[in-house]
Amino acid sequence: MDLQIPTINNLIDLWLTEDLGRGDLTTVLDDDEVCSAIWIAKQSGIFCSGPLVQKIFQKLDKSAQISLEVDEGGAFKSGQKVLSVTGKKSALLAGERTSLNLAMHLSGIATETKHLVSQLNGTGVRLADTRKTTPGLRLLEKYAFKCGGGMNHRMGLDDAAMLKENHIAWSRGISESVQSLRESIPWTAKIIVEAETEEQAKEAVISGADGVLLDEIPPNQLKILVPILRKLARTSSNERESRQIVLEASGIDPRKIKDYASTGVDFISSSSPITKSYWIDFSMRFNKGQ
Repeated sequence: MDLQIPTINNLIDLWLTEDLGRGDLTTVLDDDEVCSAIWIAKQSGIFCSGPLVQKIFQKLDKSAQISLEVDEGGAFKSGQKVLSVTGKKSALLAGERTSLNLAMHLSGIATETKHLVSQLNGTGVRLADTRKTTPGLRLLEKYAFKCGGGMNHRMGLDDAAMLKENHIAWSRGISESVQSLRESIPWTAKIIVEAETEEQAKEAVISGADGVLLDEIPPNQLKILVPILRKLARTSSNERESRQIVLEASGIDPRKIKDYASTGVDFISSSSPITKSYWIDFSMRFNKGQ
């Protein structure tokens, strides 16, 4: 995911305006003096936000230099130095809170994502995120999810046609909806159906959906259902729909992620790393003698 796009620059302007307002009232002598500071981790985790931190400080001081001690997506321990920054004293003080807030939030997401991903090692199943993100921060929260080893689901409604429970409730059924979408969306777009029951899942496969999102179905039921759906996909396919169906488990209990991974699904989606993760605590300290 590219963080060099104009959207990020616009967001940084908004963040800094929010915090600085008309300017920092806590003025200091020699605020153009060049100095340096370090960031110290107060707990262990996975680091995420290096490019953002650099952009924030360089927005305030073009000559500011950031040295990352931990790679993006890399692990760090409590008490470890994660980065150092050199620039004008006024810029370092002005950018401190905004940069720390983002780093703590995104590193928290990356850390929780890594925790879940590590439990999927060796299973062949991957972890995907959802659209449950903070408005205005989706791009960054999904970036943090990737830093933790996860994969991104839809960035927005225009990425794929997904028939969810309300779409199905308002339509004439899954089959007719899938057929209608095939005739209206670009041929490159995928159709995914959210199924809450075995009957819905079977109808989605037969209708030619590219993927089925198996929502809030317990692992013991998925173990029985997944092989049935794969067999159904093979027997009901034609030349146009010869690719294998993609099956996703969603609405899961993260504490049971290993159980879901053993059901034969292709990947698991969860919002918990973004919606339920805790911020990782960092502190910024000016080097002694400055």
